[in-house]
Amino acid sequence: MTAFTDALATARRPLVMEVKRQDADGRDLTRGRSVAEIVRGYEEAGAPCVSVVTGRWFGGSEDLLAEVAALTRLPLLRKDFLTSRRQLERSRDLGACAVLLTAKVLPAGSLARLTDHALDCGLTPFVEVADAAEAAAVHRGAQCVVAVNNKDIATRERLAGDVDRGAALLPDVLRTGTRFPVSASAIDTPARAAGLLRHGFSALLMGTSLLDAPSLPAWCTAFDAARAE
Repeated sequence: MTAFTDALATARRPLVMEVKRQDADGRDLTRGRSVAEIVRGYEEAGAPCVSVVTGRWFGGSEDLLAEVAALTRLPLLRKDFLTSRRQLERSRDLGACAVLLTAKVLPAGSLARLTDHALDCGLTPFVEVADAAEAAAVHRGAQCVVAVNNKDIATRERLAGDVDRGAALLPDVLRTGTRFPVSASAIDTPARAAGLLRHGFSALLMGTSLLDAPSLPAWCTAFDAARAE
């Protein structure tokens, strides 16, 4: 267990809440808020962990990760297309305790080597898969968070996601041995989020929906009510 997985295991609201400057179409998601305001809102909402998107597609940078790390003690996931050992070490040095490894862009051998190196660095591998073959390539799954991406990175996530397709992959994700199956992206309502947890996911990664919500506390209240139904 790591700080990241410990936080997920004990979360009252198992939502990894995401700091992301813009969506895949370039639409500003901050709506005039500072990073500090967004992070404070997530802390007040009981986020167990925070995801920080450093990828340029979404207006991110390493500076954003460093900024968030300076603002909170919550465990941080660095979301980017990480492909080298040096990038993992840099992520750790900037304050991340989990790193995204995307099966679609990493050959199986590279995915295994980076998983090993992340664990050696004390980082949680947050392995993202989109189909059964990618799930089968997960290495040391019992020590990883394994997340289904409900969107397609081949289209730069510009098209609507398919949460039902992601949910159908849950058995393949569980076969990796992970204790932390996660549904990520395209989760648009509190009711949909609650339904995914009932389906068997242990946590959800959410960004755009939370950043777009007129009131994050109201969104979380509706989510809690939907879980209680």
